[in-house]
Amino acid sequence: MSTRRTPALSVVFDLDGTLVDSEPNYYEAGRRLLARYGAPDFTWEHHTRYIGISTRETLAALRAEYGIEAPVDELLSGQDALYLELARTSTEVFPEMRKFMERLHQEGIPMAVASGSSRAAIEAVLTGTGLGAYLTAYVSADEVAHGKPEPDVFLEAARRLDATPGDCVVLEDAAPGVTAAHAAGMRCIAVPYVASPASDAVFTAAELTFHGGQAEFTAQAAYEWLTGARPS
Repeated sequence: MSTRRTPALSVVFDLDGTLVDSEPNYYEAGRRLLARYGAPDFTWEHHTRYIGISTRETLAALRAEYGIEAPVDELLSGQDALYLELARTSTEVFPEMRKFMERLHQEGIPMAVASGSSRAAIEAVLTGTGLGAYLTAYVSADEVAHGKPEPDVFLEAARRLDATPGDCVVLEDAAPGVTAAHAAGMRCIAVPYVASPASDAVFTAAELTFHGGQAEFTAQAAYEWLTGARPS
């Protein structure tokens, strides 16, 4: 085991699109839900506009867009039920992300998940993939006042880790999450779910960006940056 451990360091992961490739499941759950309410034309391209936004806020926007009369809470309950069916059996962990978590766990570095998903969805994914064994805490956007791009979910993760925000590093795949991390006073490693051009201002503002996304990300590169980027 390495002796390079710094006790103050904590790492906070976004879940969907960062640790696991859950977006296909979220899209399929959303497509089925909207079709149930008379909106059968929800496409993958449409779905990608909401990557990084909390499920509740996404459904509120889609409810308005499609003129659905059902309350958001009803839509959220339906979405969660559909998603959980898929999440328990077909959620893929990005291999290099699992390696990264294993390395951090070996070093004794506290980790949390801060996600826009519901707590039930987070639990289903973490249990089904085994990632929950590496975590100290996890936070759903439903447990805080505002979802990303506001910093609430990351600040709550830091509180549950008993960590100072400035000692936390966030891993994110979406622009709202990068913005939220910086608003929380945390550094950020960006791994865009959709490959990002070097000119993308939000992702370029991250302290470390893998513009090619998961295809470019490696656990070793992230760990080397992390161990060399700790505040003095």
